[in-house]
Amino acid sequence: MLDTSRPRRRNPISLTPLIDVVFILLVFFMLASSFLDWRAVQLEAPAEAGGAGSMEGAMLVEIRPDGLRIAGEAVTERDLRDRIGARVREEADTRVLVMPAPGVSMQDTVNVVEDLADVGARNLSVIRQTQP
Repeated sequence: MLDTSRPRRRNPISLTPLIDVVFILLVFFMLASSFLDWRAVQLEAPAEAGGAGSMEGAMLVEIRPDGLRIAGEAVTERDLRDRIGARVREEADTRVLVMPAPGVSMQDTVNVVEDLADVGARNLSVIRQTQP
């Protein structure tokens, strides 16, 4: 016969399998997720080495540590986008030369190139200052 006088004892539930499953899910999502925004900027090499093309009508954008300049005139990022965008709408193949000054970070240069590409500039060139 069954002894009903003693309370029935439950088996303890082991949390080890649950912790294993949670750990596996954590590892899976860490490996499957991308925490960085990887973007690529398309750069094309010039068709001819030394063939600079026509500079007539080109716009020079200087990136300096103290700010941006178009043809020597200081501008804000918004003004840069507006002016280049307006010029590109008038003449789609306008050549835009981007010249970072020494000491300007590559990320700042890429940001300006992306901004110019966003407003429709397709004929972009990154140039460097010549040494005197």
